[in-house]
Amino acid sequence: MTSTQNAPLAFLKGHGTENDFVIVPDPDNAVALSPADVARLCDRRAGIGGDGVLHVVRSAAHPEAKDLADQAEWFMDYRNADGSVAEMCGNGVRVFARYLEHAGHVTAGEVAVATRGGVKRVHLDKDGSVTVAMGRAVLPEESVTVTVDGRSWSARNVNMGNPHAVAFVDSLDHAGDLHTEPPYAPASVYPDGVNIEFVADRGPRHVAMRVHERGAAETRSCGTGACAVAVATARRDGADPAASGTPVTYTVDVLGGTLVITEHPNGEIDMTGPAVIVAEGTIDPSWLAGPSS
Repeated sequence: MTSTQNAPLAFLKGHGTENDFVIVPDPDNAVALSPADVARLCDRRAGIGGDGVLHVVRSAAHPEAKDLADQAEWFMDYRNADGSVAEMCGNGVRVFARYLEHAGHVTAGEVAVATRGGVKRVHLDKDGSVTVAMGRAVLPEESVTVTVDGRSWSARNVNMGNPHAVAFVDSLDHAGDLHTEPPYAPASVYPDGVNIEFVADRGPRHVAMRVHERGAAETRSCGTGACAVAVATARRDGADPAASGTPVTYTVDVLGGTLVITEHPNGEIDMTGPAVIVAEGTIDPSWLAGPSS
C-alpha cells in the first residue's frame, strides 16, 4: 500500500443490513490500494474485517470517474474482500452516502454517487434510512443451472450493473454453507463470475434470500442482489410494472435485516434500507509497511 503521506491511514467501519465495509477516505486519490492490501484490510482476524472496501475519492481525481465529475462529486471505488474490482454494491452505496453525511461533505437529502455501474442517485432520509435509485434491471435471455449438494435449479439471469443468478428454492437451507461458489453451468454466461441468490417465499410480495457474492463468499446482505431478486420474483409472479403501469414493491429479508425494493413503470428500481457508521480510527503505519502490504 502506498500513499503520498508517510502517516497512519484513516479508516471507518460501516454496514448496511450487516453487509460491512472498511471505508478509506482518500479525496485526492493519493492511496494506492493493491488487491493484497484490500484483502488484508478485509481479513476478519488479521485486519479490520469487511465484505469489501469503500475507497472514497473525488470523481475528478480518479481516472475511471473523471468523466462523471460534472454529475457526481464523489466516486465509490469499490473492491470486493478478495481485492477484485466490482462495478457496483447496493449496500455499499448506502454506506458510502452515510459516510459523506458523517464527514460533513453532504447533508440529508439528494446525493449523487459515481460508481463503475454509473451515477447512482441517493436520498438520505431524516429517519436514518437511505434510498438508492439503482437503475434498471437487464434480463438477458441466457439462463444457468445452479447446483448444491446434488440438487439443481434453473436460475434467472439478472444484471443490475453487475451479474446475478437468482434461484428459487423451497428452503434457504438448500443453499448449503455457501463458503465456496456454487457450481453453475454453462460458465460462459458469466465470464467474469456471478453473484448467486437463493430465494424462498415468505408471503405476498415478501421473500427471503441468501447470497454468495462474487469475490466475498456468503454475505449478510447484497443490495444489488435484493434488487435482482425482487425483479426475478415479480416476473415469476406475472408482475411487470412496464406492462401494468403500476409500481411493484417487494420486501426482501436478508440475513442482516430487511430491504424494500420498488420497481417503477419506467424500469427504475429504488432500494431502501439502513446504513450505519460504527467506528473510525487509524491503521498503524508499521502494519501498512509490513511485508505483505
